[in-house]
Formats: sequence, structure tokens, C-alpha cells
Amino acid sequence: MRSPAEPKAADLDLVAVLHALGDPVRLGLVRLMAADGEVSCSPPHLNVPRSTLSNHWRILRESGITSTRAEGKARYMTLRRDDLEARFPGVLGTILTAAAPDAAVGQGQ
Repeated sequence: MRSPAEPKAADLDLVAVLHALGDPVRLGLVRLMAADGEVSCSPPHLNVPRSTLSNHWRILRESGITSTRAEGKARYMTLRRDDLEARFPGVLGTILTAAAPDAAVGQGQ
């Protein structure tokens, strides 16, 4: 079985990437991949319906944020960190840093 289509690095669109990262569930999935590397299509700790999760993964893949690897019936996603960094230097790192749970510490002082 072939892997689903994803855009080439040169075709990544900043608006699509930012839209994909604008959803809290998708941002959480990206943070999980940034921390753990490859992630299965159904992380056990998420309380999201399978159809909704599938849609989130599709949006992340179509925006160019993730790459999908098929292994039998299972799907594994990885963050396309190098492609994103080459196309939009610093954007992913800045967003992940700002989205860290402790990022708000020290704000508003």
C-alpha cells in the first residue's frame, strides 16, 4: 500500500501550515511528534473520536507538516521538521516553544 500524498518541500504554504497548527488538537499532535518522533495514528492518551482524529491527521499531512508511513493496517506519522525549517526558518520552533505548557510562566510580570 502506498503512503498518502503530501506536498513537496518547495510547495509548502505558510498559510496552510499556520492553519493546521491553529487547532489545539493538531498542535498537540505536532508537540507529541516533536517530543517522541514517530507517532501511531491513534495515540492512546487522546480522547478524540477516530473519524475526527483521522481528519486532523489529514490536515497535518496535506499542509506538509507530517509524513505518513504505512505498515500493514497501521499508519505512523513523523514531523517534517527539516522541510519546514528549510522553507520557513524558525517558524516551527517558535510555535512549539510558545505552545509549551510552561511557556506562560513569567508572562505578565
